[in-house]
Amino acid sequence: MTRQELITQIRQKESFLCVGLDPDIKKIPEHLLREEYPLFAFCKAIVDATAPYAVAYKPNLAFFEAEGTAGTEAFEKTVEYIRTNYPETFIIADAKRGDIGNTSALYARSFFSHYGVDAVTVAPYMGADSVKPFLGEPGKWVVLLALTSNPGSMDFQMQELSNGKRLFEQVLETSREWAGTDEMMYVVGATRGELIGDVRKIVPDSFLLVPGVGAQGGSLEEVCRYGMNKDCGLLVNSSRGIIYASKGEDFAEAASREAHKLRDAMAAHLAANL
Repeated sequence: MTRQELITQIRQKESFLCVGLDPDIKKIPEHLLREEYPLFAFCKAIVDATAPYAVAYKPNLAFFEAEGTAGTEAFEKTVEYIRTNYPETFIIADAKRGDIGNTSALYARSFFSHYGVDAVTVAPYMGADSVKPFLGEPGKWVVLLALTSNPGSMDFQMQELSNGKRLFEQVLETSREWAGTDEMMYVVGATRGELIGDVRKIVPDSFLLVPGVGAQGGSLEEVCRYGMNKDCGLLVNSSRGIIYASKGEDFAEAASREAHKLRDAMAAHLAANL
């Protein structure tokens, strides 16, 4: 999906909602465990229920891979289902890859050529040669980890370098030389508040994938205040707050209500800012 196609979807749906697909076999409703592919059955129902309100889905590979071959097949079936039934939707494989160049090239082939997703989350720690193999294919994106909201992020990301910049700022500045705003976006945690504004000073036109709104306590209002640009420039992810809104057989209906509610709040921000 191109940048302009993504922007068009945001404007048409009046939404910048990304639904995180984190299907924990221990948390999905019990009646789904009778299905041949319980994780796929769960994701399919969530996708169908939230598709009117979401512009993107972010399946987290760990939740699928934890179930071995059956989980990997469920991931593939989930991506195929979204691609077939909601082809206008942006799909991010939350895989957090990042290895030496030839390994990264194979990861890129796996996700872009085999699975057919639009984007992959990538860790920048090993530098340019571990990220560039994911770049250069039209309509495909790297979602680079920049400023995460987990407690351990303080171990490295906020450290001040000898040039006076914090490490996350150096990551942003250096990575701008690798790709443009049409194939690289950045992960920035919603719970960082005003730090999103610091990110915007360095990458004013890039898309930001912002997890942490909802169950993790991030504020949509703050994210929009500090992060929204003239094209919106945001994909705000909600996972648990939507997909586990109910543990019963009405889980899909509950997910739809929560997604609808969040989309309506996003529509208000879009109307006020664009």
